Amino acid sequence: MVRAYKQEHTYKHPWERVTSASWRKFADPENKRILSHILEVDTLNHKLDSSSGKLYTTRAITIHAPGPWFLCKIIRQDICHCVESTVVDAQSRSMQLSTRNISLEKYIEVEEKIRYDPHPDNPKLWTVCKQETSIRIKPLSALASMAEKIEQKCVDKFQANSAKGREVMERMCKYLEAESRGISA
Repeated sequence: MVRAYKQEHTYKHPWERVTSASWRKFADPENKRILSHILEVDTLNHKLDSSSGKLYTTRAITIHAPGPWFLCKIIRQDICHCVESTVVDAQSRSMQLSTRNISLEKYIEVEEKIRYDPHPDNPKLWTVCKQETSIRIKPLSALASMAEKIEQKCVDKFQANSAKGREVMERMCKYLEAESRGISA
């Protein structure tokens, strides 16, 4: 069984500011306190395609992801390594992120897709963020009831972390807005 959910959030900031905040959110010391489950972020590669003007980036993200106690006993690990692939198309003003776990994948599959685009109602000043996440506990599929409960706990945790991420993005956008006006936040 797979648990999936979608969220949509409107940032009342222009696309350029929101996407800039997305790149900077893990580096800010204040955000490290809020996003304490993110242990490390490393850029593996980045490439600018000169013909299309698109930026392609791959990052490794290490997350502290404790699950239910009995699952931790089975897998003996609460650190998860993920790969985030990002495509930024400045010409069409679109940023797409796709993140999936590469460790613990024989136990759980998690895939998150985030897309930032100018908001259709106010494209110059607002940005819409669409997030889709799917979570699948693999070895417990025979025990559907238990798998569903674990998947739901994972969904709840991801949604809580998403709220923290939005808080960080808003803070970074306000910081960048103040910075662009020459005011330190």
